[in-house]
Amino acid sequence: MKELTIDATRENLSAVFTFLQDALTECGAPKKLIRQIKLCVEEIYINIASYAYSPDVGTARILFDTSGIVGGEPPLRAVITFIDSGKPYDPLAKEDPDIGLDLDDTPIGGLGIFIVKETMDDVGYERKDGHNIFRMEKTVDVQAS
Repeated sequence: MKELTIDATRENLSAVFTFLQDALTECGAPKKLIRQIKLCVEEIYINIASYAYSPDVGTARILFDTSGIVGGEPPLRAVITFIDSGKPYDPLAKEDPDIGLDLDDTPIGGLGIFIVKETMDDVGYERKDGHNIFRMEKTVDVQAS
């Protein structure tokens, strides 16, 4: 397992990207999948940086782990977990946006988490011991690299 603890600020997004890029490259993830995961990571991290501690700054812990079938053979499962001790907030509780609406009729907000839910294989949220814990998982087929 790899871990990054960082001040949850927008300016630290590049450090989060570097951490994830290195971890995903190390486990053999294809570039297209890395781009998809980075988009999802950006959505979750920027929400933490923007709202969890506002107007103050707190920390975010990002954990990266992989699990595979017996012997570590492909496919691997990339598990990315975000932990903060900010205001309680379950991004999964909000209803998905109606993507069939005309652009002018579409309410602002909610599309980013919808993209995360559609892109990742599994997502979950829990509030535990004063912490927001958001987990997302994606299968990494290293043979597709």
